[in-house]
Amino acid sequence: MMEPRRRRADEIVDLVSAQLRGHPLAEQVRERIVAWNDPRRKIERKRQRLSAVLTLWSIWITIFGTLAVFGFTGVLGEAFGVFGTIGAGVTGVLAIRTGQKMRQLTAARQRLELTMAPARPPLPPHISAARVPMEQLHNAEDTLAELLRQLDSSALTSMPTASVQHARETAAQASHAIRAVSAQLQAVERARNTAPPLERGPLIDGVRNLRARLADGVDGYCALVAAAGSALAASTAQNPRALLDDATDHLAGLASAMRDISGYTAF
Repeated sequence: MMEPRRRRADEIVDLVSAQLRGHPLAEQVRERIVAWNDPRRKIERKRQRLSAVLTLWSIWITIFGTLAVFGFTGVLGEAFGVFGTIGAGVTGVLAIRTGQKMRQLTAARQRLELTMAPARPPLPPHISAARVPMEQLHNAEDTLAELLRQLDSSALTSMPTASVQHARETAAQASHAIRAVSAQLQAVERARNTAPPLERGPLIDGVRNLRARLADGVDGYCALVAAAGSALAASTAQNPRALLDDATDHLAGLASAMRDISGYTAF
């Protein structure tokens, strides 16, 4: 009896998810979930908890230290002095260990800040023609970041660090160029929607052309993702570096062309 009910519940959840996909409210929920699961925010929450624990240890050290002073000075008796000394020593060790964990978390957060991509701008509205390719770009960026992280690990592959860094920098430049075209597309869409009906023809053609260029850019980025995956899978082969370098050079050329088209000059 329970299994059919469970399947029915799963079907209802899938149906509701499908109906809400692309809805602004659903996007807000998804963005909040992504922000909550951000590794940097997870580390910060752990640091805050450890900070509260460290404050608690400090309070106990103060209490035990006061007992030790009053005990050995004869105010409370020697037994209290011994008890306070032992308590202060134990809590002091715990406070030191907590402080060390906080420093480790701080170092881990700094490493993440250096290696993780900066926060991405929100996706275009779900009615925009730029929505689907930009969703693909978001997914491709996450996948590429993980692939390059593994390719950059000497414990997993022998890929030269210079090749991985070149791919990472080229991917960042391509992402900026793609987003510049996406911004252009959305601006032209807004102009098309507000223009008089008889003057929308050129704007409709502009939307179509920009949508095609945006799709080409995302396809090129995904090709780099595929090459990185192939390089990781062939990490024990004779020359996996060539797979990544060829795709990186191709994407660099594509990103340069897109920057020329969009007028983006940040790089």
